[in-house]
Amino acid sequence: MATAVSRGTASAIVADAVTGYHLLKIDGYSRTKGTPNGAALTSDQFVVGGHHENATSTKCVKVKAQFQICFADQVETQPLLSSRPVRTFGDECLTWGHVKLIKRDEFEKSDDLRDDSFTIRCDIAVVGEIRTERTTEIAAETFVTVPPSDLNQKLGKLLDTEKGADVVFESPMFSAELFGSMKESDRAGVVFIDDMEAQVFKALLRFMYTDSLPEMEEEEEEGTMCLHLLVAADRYNLERLKLICEDRLCKHVGVGTVVNILTLAGQHHCDGLKKVCLHFLGSPANLSAVLAGDGFEQLSRSCPSLVNELVAMLAPPIPPSSHA
Repeated sequence: MATAVSRGTASAIVADAVTGYHLLKIDGYSRTKGTPNGAALTSDQFVVGGHHENATSTKCVKVKAQFQICFADQVETQPLLSSRPVRTFGDECLTWGHVKLIKRDEFEKSDDLRDDSFTIRCDIAVVGEIRTERTTEIAAETFVTVPPSDLNQKLGKLLDTEKGADVVFESPMFSAELFGSMKESDRAGVVFIDDMEAQVFKALLRFMYTDSLPEMEEEEEEGTMCLHLLVAADRYNLERLKLICEDRLCKHVGVGTVVNILTLAGQHHCDGLKKVCLHFLGSPANLSAVLAGDGFEQLSRSCPSLVNELVAMLAPPIPPSSHA
């Protein structure tokens, strides 16, 4: 009997913002010193998130924003405005003052004033309305947990047993092939590995020696390699490698890949990966896109039990029968 798969949903609280900055150069600083306290020297208008940040109109719109004001030459990288407090503006059209001030005599002796001029940078993030969105993605960590590396322990075991090739300690199946009743070598001591591409076997050996996988430049290339490596890991009983591939394949589940990945998950007993695929197909939009292709017929032929699980997951719950 197929194991029932609970239907899961996911949502996200989104608090995004539109960012921008303005550079204001004060050229001829000494001639501005006579400006009375409280009087304003304004920059040109600039727009962030559809708002004129220094508009003088009497019609003000309330807006939430984060900001940072500093000398322009103090900014080497993009400021992290997320660490700044969110303030609400708009109740009054004009506001002034900043908590971080500098004394005039200290400023005039500093390197910030050059040739009687300096430039101020104002970074602003206009915060949008906080909203809730339904999502189709659930973190792979919800379904797949990769254990930490135990390569050091296995190297210690190799040292204690002094047994043969150094890949034996990583795979019980390799041990059986090289030393046990399943030995597949010819008289010259060569072990033949069938049904596996050379680059896949090379990646398999790399994992046995280094506990790491080769870097892949293309996302599609990584997905294809993980499919083949998962099969190889299951064949040679490399449980951690199998879980690593399972975890990475969770991130490759999409309309064009879900059928192949789900078929593989069913054939090699990858429960976490299977749940991710079934969750993806639980979205009506995703399911419709997959049904438009011919991959679902392939799944029905190769793993009909998975189709039954999907149908059971998507079927509405049967209401309890009422007795008169």
